[in-house]
Amino acid sequence: MLDNRFAEEKICVVIPTYNNEKTLAQLINDVSKYTDHILLINDGSTDKTKEILSAFANLEVIHFEKNQGKGTALRGAFKQAFSKGYKYAITIDSNGQHDAKDLLHFLDKLPEARNSIIIGSRKMTQENEPGTSSFGNKFSNFWFELETGIKVLDTQSGFRLYPLGPLSKIWLFTWRYEFEVEVLVKAAWNKVNVICIPIDVYYPPKNDRVKHSRKGPVFTRISFLNSYLVIVAFLYYKPKNFLCNFPENMKTIWHKQLVASHESNYIKAASVGLGVFMGILPVWGFQMLISVFIAMYFKLNKAIVLIVSNISFGPLGIFWVFASLFLGKKLIGGAFAFEEFNWNLSFQELQKSFLQFFVGGAVLAIILGLVAFFLTYFVLKITRKENK
Repeated sequence: MLDNRFAEEKICVVIPTYNNEKTLAQLINDVSKYTDHILLINDGSTDKTKEILSAFANLEVIHFEKNQGKGTALRGAFKQAFSKGYKYAITIDSNGQHDAKDLLHFLDKLPEARNSIIIGSRKMTQENEPGTSSFGNKFSNFWFELETGIKVLDTQSGFRLYPLGPLSKIWLFTWRYEFEVEVLVKAAWNKVNVICIPIDVYYPPKNDRVKHSRKGPVFTRISFLNSYLVIVAFLYYKPKNFLCNFPENMKTIWHKQLVASHESNYIKAASVGLGVFMGILPVWGFQMLISVFIAMYFKLNKAIVLIVSNISFGPLGIFWVFASLFLGKKLIGGAFAFEEFNWNLSFQELQKSFLQFFVGGAVLAIILGLVAFFLTYFVLKITRKENK
């Protein structure tokens, strides 16, 4: 029996497919039990897909003559669905892994999560589960949390509900499987919630699986994508969000990070000191990334380190440049580059200015990092009862 909520909520089911002749007809029949709002994208299939689809007279189909990749297929489907007035799209893979009855779980969750991407989270301990699937999911989850600050259980599941309005305003450029990573990260950056609900999954025996991609190239493309997303996140989105919510963030730092939790005053003070040190150290563009790894290695509070390291963002960054150059001049001598700037500076002069900047910045970072550490430790020692 059809579920009226698909029509009432303006939801369509999007099925991208490429050479899935063994499972496609069954999936369409299963989905059709719940809704007739189905949009199928045939991404250049070379098997019997067209013959199978011809048996479904009322099915809306987009045919690509050549295979263009899952990302291109989904972007085209979302654009088509949005133009037809749909507000949401539920994507389901056509390889037989997903159970159409789980569509109802998305409908049940929607009223409390309208501005959200809802991911169908798989149980990663199923029979016949590929070992690479579990590793790839953990790998992807780690980078997603680093790029957005959001922890989810399954960033690689293709069974999802998307809000089409917010997605229509986001620039997306990937065209293959990595699209499902890009869309999650950029949606989160644009204030779209990302949440999970549990679903069932079926992994067929190894000999029955349909394989469309080679693991090496897919992993390489996703790695390049994550490198790009990490750089954008730490250079732009994280500093921007911190400054846009400065009073609230400062209150959070004090109450949730500095005062609360089980960590010692020493760990908290060291986290503040590292944040100040990395915020001023002249390795701009890599400060936050380096900060994360140092904080993880020494088991410091990553949230404190990242938030405090934003002291170099915006106008304050210009101040630290001048302060570093000024201190560098005092320490190693030479001309102060911005006092008499001209376009005819020799390479040696530019090297000298950079050396001033780096030496001055490094010394300034050490001094202020130590000051921040001792000052924070002193204040916490007075104001906070330390958990033993």
